[in-house]
Amino acid sequence: METIDILSIITIAFLGSFGHCVGMCGGIVIAYSSTKVKDNFSKAKQTLSHLLYSFGRITTYVLLGAVFGAIGGVATFSNFANGILWLIAGTAMILTGFSLLGKIKFLTLIEHSVSKTSWYQQSFKALLGEQTLFSFYLLGLLNGLLPCGFVYFFAITAASTGSPISGALVMLLFGLSTIPALFSLGFFVGLFNKSNFRNIMIKLAALSVLIYGAYTIYNGYTYIANPNKTLLECHTK
Repeated sequence: METIDILSIITIAFLGSFGHCVGMCGGIVIAYSSTKVKDNFSKAKQTLSHLLYSFGRITTYVLLGAVFGAIGGVATFSNFANGILWLIAGTAMILTGFSLLGKIKFLTLIEHSVSKTSWYQQSFKALLGEQTLFSFYLLGLLNGLLPCGFVYFFAITAASTGSPISGALVMLLFGLSTIPALFSLGFFVGLFNKSNFRNIMIKLAALSVLIYGAYTIYNGYTYIANPNKTLLECHTK
């Protein structure tokens, strides 16, 4: 993966985590923080609990990234198909960016949450009732399965790499970049609830997504136009 891709992924995920991710997963973080994290927990144990939850999410994301990267690799059977994959990915990114800005309802349409299904509610309730540290990790694994437009965005990016390893790396970077916002949510709830702060972060994330989407579409175009390119060399001239 190129440096520009890594920096773009980290930037988009970090900025987006303070807007979209806090809005989507903030309720879950607050729920387990108020239920599972007890007052008698030491600071070290509280920190470990939150980190285990985040590591659980990241584990799910990495597995999804590997799967989507493998699917992308299977789909890349010709230069034209590879280019189309990049164009689709870029278009989805553009739609995501405009959705974050509130111009369209792209994310709303694809975020059909499974949180209301019986299996999820039963699993979530059971894990909230457990007091083991490992239960925080399992809760993170479960949360990672929730449909989320931002996760879909990075899953498409993972697929565009055409590699299970690169796809897993994309989702790893995404997951790690969301830790600061969700980890500190319990300590700065008031800050995150201030609309101005969240709106600024969402707009910055949307701008980053739009720029990266345009860059991805450009890569798709040049990939189709240049018959000598391979997916792993999509940034070469």
